[in-house]
Amino acid sequence: MAEYKGVLIGGEVAEGKIAPITLELLGIGRKLADDLGEELSVLLLGSSLSEAARGAIVFGADKVYIADDPLLSDYNSDTYTAAVTKACEQLSPSILLLGQTDMGRDIAPRVAARLRTGLSVDCIELGIDPHTKLLIQTRPVYGGNALATMVCESARPQMATVRFKSMSALPPDDSRQGEITNIDLGIDASAIKSKFVERVKEEAEGIKLEDANVVIGGGRGVGSAENFDMLWELAHLFGGAVGGTRVACDEGWLASTLQIGQTGKIVSPNLYIAVGLSGAMQHIAGCSGAKNIVAINKDPEANIFKVAHYGVVGDFKQALPALTEKCKELLG
Repeated sequence: MAEYKGVLIGGEVAEGKIAPITLELLGIGRKLADDLGEELSVLLLGSSLSEAARGAIVFGADKVYIADDPLLSDYNSDTYTAAVTKACEQLSPSILLLGQTDMGRDIAPRVAARLRTGLSVDCIELGIDPHTKLLIQTRPVYGGNALATMVCESARPQMATVRFKSMSALPPDDSRQGEITNIDLGIDASAIKSKFVERVKEEAEGIKLEDANVVIGGGRGVGSAENFDMLWELAHLFGGAVGGTRVACDEGWLASTLQIGQTGKIVSPNLYIAVGLSGAMQHIAGCSGAKNIVAINKDPEANIFKVAHYGVVGDFKQALPALTEKCKELLG
């Protein structure tokens, strides 16, 4: 394994700047690289990436590889999978990190399969074993009720996707110096099977669900779109967001873009208030990263109480308005 060396991050760019998830990856990547005594590199795909490349250096990277190719200007799973795979074949990193984002979830399994290596998804902790120098990867399992720790002993690179808001970005250091290099990945246009049609910007009122520090989640027990107004009122009070279970979205009480869970959005707020939801494993997988979980449910045996830090057994129609009024009082 001596030929594999260094930590490589599959970077993401938003409006010409390094995306928040990539800033977090740079933070943990810097620590891993330092523990190994190796370099931290970032791969950026697309066009007009000079500002993002400099940002990666400022936030901890030693090297930035830019693949500026017209075929990479818009996200496409075929081209991005090929690009990350070819970059790993050229650079031979010991560790490859991606965000547990739409892009990361899409291409990470494909890249791992092409490189014939293992993949740990949705990791919330990463470290280096001081004796073996292997990447220690920790992720929630069983709907967040347990943690599994894994290592990839024989295949390289060691691959992991990282949950948003589970790591911390380093403070920017404008004095940092690094190397920015253009890399030719030789993307083959004839191998592209999917086609980019258009980019539709999601229109959202207020803060995005994934970015909110306070999230109010509702389930089947809320009962109607009208009852969700109570959740929205409390969320607006905190400057937070509202999400829900698959049932709540399927019933039309919430937009499908607000679904939280294994097949929806992953949220990691400071406070998650779960209202009228039982705590199915699929939903818990999307909110178990919250620092504090408060559950309100009439059923004292509801599974949500097993993961909640605080619980209210009772009718949310009474508990939620009382909580809202008390918060208004405290907030002045």
